[in-house]
Amino acid sequence: MLGVSVRRFATSAIRRSHYEEGPGKNLPFSVENKWRLLAMMAAFFGSGFAAPFIVVRHQLLKK
Repeated sequence: MLGVSVRRFATSAIRRSHYEEGPGKNLPFSVENKWRLLAMMAAFFGSGFAAPFIVVRHQLLKK
C-alpha cells in the first residue's frame, strides 16, 4: 500500500512541475548562442588541458 502512494506522489509531482521542455532546456548553461558556447567550452577544456603544463613550469622555475 505504501508503494502505491509513493508512486502516485512521484507521478503527480512530475505532472505539477513547470519546466520547459526541448533540446538544451535541461542544461545548466545556454546553448542559444553558439559562439558563446564555443568560447565557454574552449575555456573549460583548455584550462583542464593547460593545468599540468602550468604546474610543471612552475615547479621547474621554483628555486
